[in-house]
Amino acid sequence: MKSVLSLLQFTTILPLGKPQDFNLFARHSWMFPVAGYVIALLVAIPVFFIRDTMLASAVAVAGVIVLSGAHHLDGLLDLGDGLMAQGDKDKRVRALTDKYVGAGGIAAGLVVTLLLFAGLHAAASLISVLIIGEVAAKFSMSFLTAYGTPFKEGMHSYLHRSAKPYFPFLSFLLCIPLILLPVSPFRLVVALTVMILCPVGLLILSERLFGGVNGDVVGAANEITRALVVVALALI
Repeated sequence: MKSVLSLLQFTTILPLGKPQDFNLFARHSWMFPVAGYVIALLVAIPVFFIRDTMLASAVAVAGVIVLSGAHHLDGLLDLGDGLMAQGDKDKRVRALTDKYVGAGGIAAGLVVTLLLFAGLHAAASLISVLIIGEVAAKFSMSFLTAYGTPFKEGMHSYLHRSAKPYFPFLSFLLCIPLILLPVSPFRLVVALTVMILCPVGLLILSERLFGGVNGDVVGAANEITRALVVVALALI
């Protein structure tokens, strides 16, 4: 239970009492999807009572961003700057890790957030899609935490050293309860496929452009995977 509290203190702004030992979560980072369930279910409460789908979608987007303290959104903005930077790996890494947000970051934030909103608005079952998207997003973080070789010391390198190669498999097992949602097996398979392909693609891209992964890339994976899974579910 302390490990779960440590996880939620890292991934949310929930008032959960005194800070837990972060190492408890680091040794169990495969539990990322648990945070996905918690965040999605808490956001689903107000969304359930909103009849207008456009407003409900907007509240859902705002809810997942605010409840996570915009921590992962910040990583997306940084990644956008790194992707748009021109030059060698060193220049891209500087753009990725500096404290400023440029046009690339703003563009990345807008594009991903708009896709998430549009996907939720088009979804046949907003709450089910919201839960699947959020859990899938957290699997993506678990995957990159385990397999993303750090290019610098920081939060990600600390978590990476504590992660084991089999952690993403355990995270995938935590996604199995999604079959209980009123979503067809085919659509769920598509969602899980996108859930895996997103972090794999980001891993390959990050190693090529930055020489590895850092916490910003992991956070960005959360936002990108969530949006693409939601869009995929809306399209099929």
